Amino acid sequence: MRKKKPLLMVESNVKITLLIIGALVTISFYYININNNKEEKAIRPVVIFDTSVYDSLEGCDLFSGKWVHDNDSYPLYKDSDCPYILGDYACGQYGRKDSKYQQWRWQPHACNLPRFDAKEALERLRGKRVIFIGDSVNRNQWVSMVCMLQAVIPLGRKKMQKIHGVSLFTFKAFDYNVSIDFYWAPLLVESNGDHPSKHRTKDRIVRINSIEKHATNWINADILVFNSYLWWRMPTVKILNGSFEDSTQYDIVDNHNGYKMVLKTWSDWLHSHINHTRTRSYFMSMTATHHKGVEWGMQDDQNCLNETEPIMKDEFWESGSDLKMLMILESSLNKLKTRGVNVQMMNITQLTQYRKDAHPSIHRLHYSPLTKEQLSNPSSYSDCTHWCLPGVPDVWNELLLAHILRKHI
Repeated sequence: MRKKKPLLMVESNVKITLLIIGALVTISFYYININNNKEEKAIRPVVIFDTSVYDSLEGCDLFSGKWVHDNDSYPLYKDSDCPYILGDYACGQYGRKDSKYQQWRWQPHACNLPRFDAKEALERLRGKRVIFIGDSVNRNQWVSMVCMLQAVIPLGRKKMQKIHGVSLFTFKAFDYNVSIDFYWAPLLVESNGDHPSKHRTKDRIVRINSIEKHATNWINADILVFNSYLWWRMPTVKILNGSFEDSTQYDIVDNHNGYKMVLKTWSDWLHSHINHTRTRSYFMSMTATHHKGVEWGMQDDQNCLNETEPIMKDEFWESGSDLKMLMILESSLNKLKTRGVNVQMMNITQLTQYRKDAHPSIHRLHYSPLTKEQLSNPSSYSDCTHWCLPGVPDVWNELLLAHILRKHI
């Protein structure tokens, strides 16, 4: 008869066996994790970019230059490949047949812009939130930026959405943790034009000191890109003394004084609420409109309709661009700088002066039916204010990215 092993010995053997199994499992997980880490590194390698190409731009006036036809490098994307182009800017979709307007490169006089690389831009923007803030020209630029970046992002790894309850639209690139947002605030402070789609009005009414309603949505951004000019082209603006519930008490000022007052409110808020060590701010200058063909040698009743070539006359300036407004903006930014806040002005005004060929004109979505009178005179409803995509706003973003990326973000 075999003797039974003592219970203590059996328990000891079981413990030893469990320890061996546990050790083997631990070793297995160790090697699995090593392999997983290797795979992760293979998927997301450390990317080191040569920043010297951006450093070489230091001291170069990027905004002084000329347009050069370049159908090898441009357009930077195809309109059919970007599902986010709004009807206001989708010129090809709405019947424009020519495409030369998409094929122009901005050439600064004293340096060369780096060739745009969407993957590099996304890598160097990794983890950042960029917000474009302002009017429809600013939205034009935001859509352009999204189109420039989204082409290299796989389906399912990007998302566009409207944020409920605020005038905020956001595009997210998940793999890069990048957010490219647009916030509709055409007059920067609270106004009667704050609804992102229902804002058609002949009056401009603002609450001069009321900016918090909008600005609380800007605080946690890494890069702020402002633009507010288009809605200031009316000769006067109403300054509301009370609330919009009682909009009968107001003062009327000319657009220049109104602009100064709003920029003062905006400057004070930016100075006191933004962490300027973390957040970098930019202000896009006004862009040209081309409503008077006589200014480039056409008949009095002609405008940008059917224009297919840029203006090649050096320093051309169209009468719709209010130089005094530009000087007010420059003065405001200079005063901010003396307070320790550096907002870089992106002076795209002159380079847009030449591009009479790049507006939607009649090739856009019309939000109300055209009348017989309009249809008989297409110039009467031509949009010579906004810009086709792909097109001129892509170059604004190249210039903006050149400024951002050369600062080693």
